[in-house]
Amino acid sequence: MNIQAPAIRTVEEFLRWNEGREGRYEFIRGRITGMMTGGTRQHAQLMLQLALLLKSALPGEFVVTAADYAIRTPLGVRYPDVLVEPSGSSSGNSLASDRAILVAEILSPSSLATDFGEKAEEYTALDSLQHYLVLAQDEPRVWLWSRGEDGVFGKPEMTAGREETVEMKGLGITLALAELYRDIA
Repeated sequence: MNIQAPAIRTVEEFLRWNEGREGRYEFIRGRITGMMTGGTRQHAQLMLQLALLLKSALPGEFVVTAADYAIRTPLGVRYPDVLVEPSGSSSGNSLASDRAILVAEILSPSSLATDFGEKAEEYTALDSLQHYLVLAQDEPRVWLWSRGEDGVFGKPEMTAGREETVEMKGLGITLALAELYRDIA
């Protein structure tokens, strides 16, 4: 769904327009697009569980946000399910991050192609990003893109099974899928 708002041409104009607005929108390639609303309970649980695990695992020099906080990408503005940025990189009333270190998306049938396609390209093009994490909501399975020591993102690594862990070296943490998917699926 595209929303007609011809006066909005920049990321800053979009962020001001979108603030407090009903519904969910992103700004991609100069166009306002509607986002999916009404996700499943598993999606909501997984998003909260990931945010809580990251918040408890990361030192205070990081800020963890979920769903309503945007990230500026090379193509516009996205609202990932979970985002981690350095503390102090944005003010408390900032509407979007410029320095995300981790971006996470939870798959749904309607977002599969976008999460693995254009979002992966947009997010991994960010200079600050160390990891892009995509999570299945119906089974313990994640895909992790990580920036290598050469500064380049490789292909995603898939990890599946409750007994597995996913290491995010750029954040210095390892998450257990058993904890991440506790009480889910």
